[in-house]
Amino acid sequence: MKNVIAVLLGSCLLLGEVSVMAAQEKSEETTPPPKVLSIFREFLKPGKGGSPHEKAESAFVQAFARAKWPTHYLTVTSVTGKPRALFLTGYDSFDAWEKDVKAVEKNSALSATLDRAAIADGDLLSDADASALVYSEEYSLRAPVDIPHMRYFEISLFQLRPGHYKEWDEAVKLVMKAYEKIPDAHWATYELMYGQQGQAFVIFTPLKSAAEIDRGFDQNKQFMAAMGEDGMKRLSELESAAVESRQTNLFAFSPKMSYVPDEWVKADPDFWKPKSMGAAAGKAAEKPAANQ
Repeated sequence: MKNVIAVLLGSCLLLGEVSVMAAQEKSEETTPPPKVLSIFREFLKPGKGGSPHEKAESAFVQAFARAKWPTHYLTVTSVTGKPRALFLTGYDSFDAWEKDVKAVEKNSALSATLDRAAIADGDLLSDADASALVYSEEYSLRAPVDIPHMRYFEISLFQLRPGHYKEWDEAVKLVMKAYEKIPDAHWATYELMYGQQGQAFVIFTPLKSAAEIDRGFDQNKQFMAAMGEDGMKRLSELESAAVESRQTNLFAFSPKMSYVPDEWVKADPDFWKPKSMGAAAGKAAEKPAANQ
């Protein structure tokens, strides 16, 4: 999809999902996108990324692990754009989200630990914000994928011009029809409900490696051939009418800052829980229940 986004914008050379984490797996190999996605963004002060941030975030991961909390989250860090981390948490509904928040509040030991961790983490940040998104199956293509073995997300934000949803709808459906003929193309689309002004959509494309970015250029050629000259012209017109602004960035999965399901760890233990992390988790698990 580097490629769905690039072409949707009329630029075939733009670097351009989610099958993001969900509470339950569709099968042993694929993870369907959650219906509701919470994204918390942390913008880092210069020099505060990498190990310092990982160390601060490990306190949150260990706290949830000790509590055996049922809600998990995936963290990705920016490869391009401003230094930042995105914490992605999926829910079946907004009601499920609310119940999870209230459950954390009622757990005094967990809440206190999280509060202390937040103070330490805050010293590393220049800014933070939160948003809520809703999955759009209509605008997604082959979204359930093998997320535990993915390593990157390409994430694109499209801000629409007021009153031009019809053109956006037609443009996306033109793109999807062409990409249905390309077996490896896949992405998940979300509509922003809270956290952004106006109407906006976010497209997540999962990647197993950076080599998939290179292969995306070949998909572009296939896409253009499927669209034809008239189709590309129409797509350019629709994009110009519908899209106010857009931005696309690459993010890498961060296993040390993620609290993922056991199924993910079992699928790829070397990535999600390397030996150093496994030892730390083992020590945390040995702590008496009274200290949890």
